[in-house]
Amino acid sequence: MSIFRFSAVQAPAVPSVATALFAALVLAGCASQGPAHPPYEQISAQDVGLANAQTETVVAQQWWKQLGDPRLDALIEAALKDSPSVAASHARFDKAAALVEASATATDVRGTVSASATRQHYTENGMIPPPVAGNTYNSADLQAGLSWKPDFFGRYAAELQSALGQARAAKADSASAANQIAEKIARSYVTLARLLAQREVAERTLSQRQSLLDLTQQRTRQGLDSQVELTQAEAALPDAGTQIEMLNEQITLARRTIAVLAAQAPDAQSGLTPTLATLHVEQVPTVLGADLLGRRPDVVAARWRVESATRGIDSARADFYPDINLTAFVGLNALGFNNLFNAGSRQFGVTPALRLPIFDGDRLRAQLRGKQADLDTAIAQYNGTVLDAAKSAGDAIASVQSLARQQQLQAESLNKAERAYDFAVQRYKAGLASQIVVLNTEVQVINQRRLTVDLRARELDTRIALMSALGGGWQDDTANVQVSNNFNK
Repeated sequence: MSIFRFSAVQAPAVPSVATALFAALVLAGCASQGPAHPPYEQISAQDVGLANAQTETVVAQQWWKQLGDPRLDALIEAALKDSPSVAASHARFDKAAALVEASATATDVRGTVSASATRQHYTENGMIPPPVAGNTYNSADLQAGLSWKPDFFGRYAAELQSALGQARAAKADSASAANQIAEKIARSYVTLARLLAQREVAERTLSQRQSLLDLTQQRTRQGLDSQVELTQAEAALPDAGTQIEMLNEQITLARRTIAVLAAQAPDAQSGLTPTLATLHVEQVPTVLGADLLGRRPDVVAARWRVESATRGIDSARADFYPDINLTAFVGLNALGFNNLFNAGSRQFGVTPALRLPIFDGDRLRAQLRGKQADLDTAIAQYNGTVLDAAKSAGDAIASVQSLARQQQLQAESLNKAERAYDFAVQRYKAGLASQIVVLNTEVQVINQRRLTVDLRARELDTRIALMSALGGGWQDDTANVQVSNNFNK
């Protein structure tokens, strides 16, 4: 690196020659950028099978309210307000916004004012002659200065755009964090409702097995059953109790999970009892369009990081060109406080400085390669995010469609099991069948109800996952992040 400073003296009489020499010096000082490096290719919506036209992939804002449970609404609203993960995402955006403001001031004219006072004894054997040498004097300095770095080659503009890209990505990340926390609470809420419903089925199973044990004991005393049937009936009872206890454990853990997700104390939701019957979700789209990539905050964040990395390369390339810095100062300097404001104490100057990267080629090329690698990394991460987005949304749609068919078949199976149970009860009342036949037939009804609960919970869970995969009702407002003193979250 070489720096040339030019004093503010009168120019020579041959400006054309000086201009030519200056231009030649500038061109010679530009370091070579090395061979071109084409970046990775960005994946497109069509590459992942998304339709060209926009489709009905829009999810309503505050989509969780579709579930129709005010308690769930309150939990999610509390989480969005107080969750540590959401607060951390806001803080990261604030930091990125501050860096934008800092980058925006790179080409501002900067002013400084300095003042100093010194009392000093001067050596008799130094460069300063008598009468100052060998005596003690006061000295004072008062000076104001201005400096300006013109952006001739777009370096600072590229740095600003790179910082803006990071800030916009951070804003999208903040929306993604809010979407994820809402999804986690909603899915945990459905899980809790499923566990409570399964406990009801397990309690009915315990009651049924107790009735079967009582009947087997009677039949054993009457000589109609052996100890084999009695032992089997007795073993089934503690097994049912174990299932209930396991469900109680999972219910407790689910409640604690929901409370922590909502930024509450772990035991704050110990009495939470949602029910599957009251939860519902509206219909979801069956076709994914290219607009999906603009509705997912994680995809938009990855896209802005690609933009930021691209601008970073522009900034690194600008380092290969000369850098000019203009400074000027005016002030007062005097030996003795009483002389400070005399006319003869004035001092002023202008210093244009030119930086030429003559010997920095290797360092600058290495720096450029690093920025190019950053861009390749950002593009690779963007491609991965797009693939994950298309897969997660497509998987959820496929599961929703399959679960709808499974529920139809399950409803038919439950209906037939209930009809068989009704026939068994009728035959028992008519004296054509024993009570043990009724109890054994009820086992099939209980099993079918357990499967029905699972399918209903899976349907709700998958629909919630789909709404999150479609962007959670987010609307892209990242472009609104501009260079200003106020950034709206």
